[in-house]
Amino acid sequence: MKLSGFKYLANQGVENIWKNKMMAFATFCVLLISLLLVGCAALFYINMNSMILGLGNQNEIAVYLTPDSAEERVQEIQQEIQSMENVDTVDYISKEEAYKRMQDQITSKGKPIFDRIDDYQFMPDGFSVTVKDNDKIEQTTALISQISEIQSANSSPQVAEFLRELRRVVTLIAGAIIIALAAVSMIMISNTTKASVFARREEIQIMKYVGATNSFIRTPFFVEGMVTGFFAGAGAFFITWAVYRAVYRILTEQAMLMNAFGIGSIIPFGRIRLYVGLAYLLAGCIIGALGSVISTRKHLDV
Repeated sequence: MKLSGFKYLANQGVENIWKNKMMAFATFCVLLISLLLVGCAALFYINMNSMILGLGNQNEIAVYLTPDSAEERVQEIQQEIQSMENVDTVDYISKEEAYKRMQDQITSKGKPIFDRIDDYQFMPDGFSVTVKDNDKIEQTTALISQISEIQSANSSPQVAEFLRELRRVVTLIAGAIIIALAAVSMIMISNTTKASVFARREEIQIMKYVGATNSFIRTPFFVEGMVTGFFAGAGAFFITWAVYRAVYRILTEQAMLMNAFGIGSIIPFGRIRLYVGLAYLLAGCIIGALGSVISTRKHLDV
């Protein structure tokens, strides 16, 4: 097909949107709703997974040094821990800071105990270690414990196991929901495009009788579906952007809730905006174009 011929057919496809604006609008609405359903479900899963990982980052390894560790040796130990593959951060906790943390954790009934203790030298120096992969925290704790002049290294593998199982359950449930929504959306889109093409079946048959090729007939429908899908994807993107930002602002304003449930790990929309936009636009164009072309197949056999 020559470029001029394709340009003519593409223009016909765009004109068909206006000529059949009611069916085009119906297709646009169905595509928009379908993209929103699947897109929001996917974003919900991504953020749930990020929140679980954020909770895992709060599961630290508490490392305590022997009382007679020299300052130079403390720095060497910190570097040795930091060089481990699964270690993310290593924060030094001095005797003074450890003493203050203990005071903060004690309830008001236990506060009088500190009135009789004015020396923090009994507290050991140590480190607070966070890991990259919470599933490997037990192995990392064991490796740290083997370093000389470390009195003890403690972590909570039960928390890691709970978060691992929680992530697995969330993945299974979210995956099932996304697949179900995608299936329902495809059925809705298929029925809508079939109805749109059926309304113009006589036009297709006339073109076929006068000798038009299948590609000549399908191209305007292809362009029509792609343009409709593009605008549906753009609409879904802007609606998602507005709703996501509003929900993100509400949740991040609750500092206590953020710390308790890992809400601070919710992904800002600006970080994923490009990927979400491309996914919506590509999905809208592909589904709209293919749906229209496939729906014409039945009416080409005359």
